[in-house]
Parts: sequence; structure tokens; C-alpha cells
Amino acid sequence: MKKWFDRPFDFGLPVWLFPNLVERLRGTAARMEEMVRLLPPAFLTRRDGDGWSIQENFGHLLDLEPLWLGRVDDILGGNPHLREADLTNRKTHEARHNARPVEEILRDFRSARAQLIERVEGLDEAAVEQTAIHPRLKQPMRLIDHVYFVAEHDDHHLAWARQLWRGFEQRADQRSIEAR
Repeated sequence: MKKWFDRPFDFGLPVWLFPNLVERLRGTAARMEEMVRLLPPAFLTRRDGDGWSIQENFGHLLDLEPLWLGRVDDILGGNPHLREADLTNRKTHEARHNARPVEEILRDFRSARAQLIERVEGLDEAAVEQTAIHPRLKQPMRLIDHVYFVAEHDDHHLAWARQLWRGFEQRADQRSIEAR
């Protein structure tokens, strides 16, 4: 899977897709909760090398909610540039998400995401087309592009979590076969 910072983005989506993208944002919490429900608890905090665990990936999504909401405010407030992200992800590295109950992470994410949804839901076309410059990508980003970017970021980490899950299952299956 391509690393997040290596991904190119083409922000040319039609404005009429905005409600669909808001629905993607709304669905992230449910998809996280479903994954946790289906996962063996031991998989949640297990790491594969130096990468984050599934639970840390979910915690990372929570950690970025204030940035996403702040960038909505940047765009709607007419700021020419979006606020910068901490590209080192220090907050996630220091948060000790594996030591927290996963239910707490999920609850806090759902609450934070509800604030983002409330802020963008029902905006008119003029608001959705307002722009600011993204600091890392160095290109204009409309509000619809920002919502798309957040949805893609969510999906990136959910896909990464699922990939970890499958890897853990495959290794467990392999050990079971070898033990026979």
C-alpha cells in the first residue's frame, strides 16, 4: 500500500458529490466499531514491526480530528492558507493509544467526528467551493477537496488496519498448520 505522504491528489470533484463525501466521513466511526467487534482483542494492540497497531491507527484518526475541524474553519473563515499538520505525528506517537481502552478511542472519535459533520453538513455550494492553500501539497483546496482528503485519510488507515488484521490471521493460520 502506498504511503500517505507519497500519494498524489487530484482535486477536481464536482460539487454535487459533497453530500456523498460527508456520508463517507459519517461512516468512519461505524466501520471502526465493526472492525473492533470482529477482531480478536489480541490483534488490536499488536504491532507489525515499527508501524502502528490497529488501535494506534484508530487513535491517530482521533488525534487528527481537531486539525480537520480547524481546516474547515480556515476555509470558511477566508484564511488564504490551511493550518499545518505535524508531519511527525508526535501526538499519536506520544498518546499511548494501546494503553487506553479501545472503546474510549471509538467513543471519543465518534464524538469528535460528529462535530466535523455538524460543521460541514448542509453547507451551500458557495461554501463548498471556498479555497485555501494546503501547506504540504502547495495547491488550492476547496472545502469539498478537504472533505475528500479527510475521507481518503480515514480509508487509508482503515485499509492499513485491515491489512494488519489479515497478516495476523495468516500468521496464526500458518502456525496452526505447522503445529499439526
